[in-house]
Amino acid sequence: MFNNLKAAQNWIENIKRFGSRLDLTRITKALAMLGNPHKEFKSVHVAGTNGKGSTANFIKNILVDAGYKVGLYTSPYIVEFNDRIRINQVNISDDSLVKYTNILYDISEKLKKDNPEEILTFFEVLTVIAFLYFRDQEVDYAIVEVGLGGLLDATNVIIPEISVITNISYDHMKQLGNSLESIALNKLGIVKDNIPLVTAIENLKLFPLFYEVTSDKNSRLKIVNFDLVNDIDIKTKTKFKYQNNTYELNITGLHQVKNAVLAIEVIRLLRLNNNLTISENNIRNGLCNTKWPGRFEIFNDRIVIDGAHNIGGIIALKNSVRTIFKDKNVKCLFSVMKDKQHKQMIEELDNFCDELYFTEFEYKRRADAEELYFESTHYKKSYHKNYKEIFYKLKNSLQQEDVLIITGSLYFISEIRKLLVN
Repeated sequence: MFNNLKAAQNWIENIKRFGSRLDLTRITKALAMLGNPHKEFKSVHVAGTNGKGSTANFIKNILVDAGYKVGLYTSPYIVEFNDRIRINQVNISDDSLVKYTNILYDISEKLKKDNPEEILTFFEVLTVIAFLYFRDQEVDYAIVEVGLGGLLDATNVIIPEISVITNISYDHMKQLGNSLESIALNKLGIVKDNIPLVTAIENLKLFPLFYEVTSDKNSRLKIVNFDLVNDIDIKTKTKFKYQNNTYELNITGLHQVKNAVLAIEVIRLLRLNNNLTISENNIRNGLCNTKWPGRFEIFNDRIVIDGAHNIGGIIALKNSVRTIFKDKNVKCLFSVMKDKQHKQMIEELDNFCDELYFTEFEYKRRADAEELYFESTHYKKSYHKNYKEIFYKLKNSLQQEDVLIITGSLYFISEIRKLLVN
């Protein structure tokens, strides 16, 4: 049994990431043994390639501003392990996390004893802990972010009030398939019978698939119309107008405008369907109060950290950098997981960065800096094994005309953020 957070976290982080098979059998059994806690609270389910965390946070904060008690389950963490599970603005406490980890350890051992193949995975354990915590704390709503894909993701045991899909681009292709259609179909696996779907997809070729799946499920489909967004002003804060209402965000980027508009539409539908008291002022405040560490987060006006861990993320990062720092010399420090499409990501970085620095950090899934270096065709590139050393060197040598972009893996961003905060 665990008596402190370090021991509990160590056990969780050393569990296998994926089970012997991708299905919901293990988590369904575990939840049944615990009285099916996921059926005791209302939820909103958020899937998509990019923007899930930001969208989930926007929705959560609007509900909180309206006076509701709201759980939030996201991944991975940026500041501390407890970030993944929170209620309103407060992370799950160390004591609570230890308590629920002990419960899950017992459940895991029982399942393993009955069948050695039934080993709960890392994400399944965290998901059940979140559901137990939200049930015991009697939240009004839980905003639940999908971990990977949708159809066979551990979170897909919930029956939400609304399903949400942010966008569709290439990521996790080993698990989800090599085409946008196969990736979209997997994410559409979160759509439940008679439960509405709100989405921010913009690829017209995917619209028929969305209409087909939602029609089969008798699910009302709302596709956000971004043509109704105007007067966008992107600086260190972001302002925009949507359907004649003006909003301000404390996080930066055109992609965040899209995430915010998606959240607005989710809230409007939730308000209508569940007869909730949520004012336009609550929506404005909730959006403005949202901060999301590691997502185009700016330090000292010239250092940006952004967890752009796939092609879609890198393109969004590029667009934001060109908008906000259009006259700056762009230096980029990059590290990423080896199972990502890093060659395609580097092609994008090659085309908009003035200087490119590759590095690596202590994580078993990370790509080697030297390998990343040789995938780049940039004229001004280098690789560095020690990420702290090159980070401080770049940070301390920044000139007025420079901006330093640090991007790639969210795990890497988490390590860099610790150095910046400290």
